[in-house]
Amino acid sequence: MSGGAQVKSRWLPWHAAAVFCFLYLPIVTLIVYSFNGSGVGGFPPRNLTLDWYRMLFADDAIWTSVLNSVLVAAAAMAISLTFGIPAALALDRADFPGKVLFRRLVLLPLILPGIITGLSLLMLFRAADMKLSLLTIVLGHGTALISVATTEVFAGLQKLDRAQEEASLDLGANYWQTFWRVTIPNLRLSIIGAALLIFTLSMDEIAVSFFLIGRDNTLPLEIWGRLRRGITPEINAISSIIFAFSLVAIVTWYRLRARAEGNAEGGAELVEAPVQGD
Repeated sequence: MSGGAQVKSRWLPWHAAAVFCFLYLPIVTLIVYSFNGSGVGGFPPRNLTLDWYRMLFADDAIWTSVLNSVLVAAAAMAISLTFGIPAALALDRADFPGKVLFRRLVLLPLILPGIITGLSLLMLFRAADMKLSLLTIVLGHGTALISVATTEVFAGLQKLDRAQEEASLDLGANYWQTFWRVTIPNLRLSIIGAALLIFTLSMDEIAVSFFLIGRDNTLPLEIWGRLRRGITPEINAISSIIFAFSLVAIVTWYRLRARAEGNAEGGAELVEAPVQGD
């Protein structure tokens, strides 16, 4: 029995390696070809160069679309958190008629295809006689990503120790003071995680943006437009930079989480020490 388990365990590292190769080998290939002097063709890559990155940094259209995407993502993040945090609090703390239905409706944008969301928002903006622009994209992204903020913050609320809030109220703080000084700081990791996820999803969104775009392109639509004329090394270069940015965001989030968990464990030890001494 143990021999069979050992045989299976020998295959697990190879299986894990195959999964990681399947997931990340295309990304590695893209990054390598962003330095390929022969363009996007030819294997193995030869004459490694930084010329494509020089061309990229001199391409005003790309960087204009990058700035548009960053502005849209930041605004969508603010809208999503502004509406998502109260929605999560309502789901966790309040009892009201239709709560179960409300929870299902909050999750609906995560399930609906982006085409349906984008088309429905386009019809709404047309009915409201709104001109398509970056503002409509911001409203579209913010609306579609409220569910992400709600689910992330709701998960954090499920893990929150309510004793600190009760202690704050017993010591004379009102509900607003408790919310800003106790609840929000304890939800910091959940809020940061939701913000990073919303920002990344907004930067990557193309279906909703396609229906709501005006004259100003976002980065995904700029890349999509160029891909219709063929793959260029500049696209590989900007994709490599986006991957590096995403990697930095993931590492930053992981370090913040590890530091917070370490502080929490240290605080628990300090609380337990006097008890053990007694």
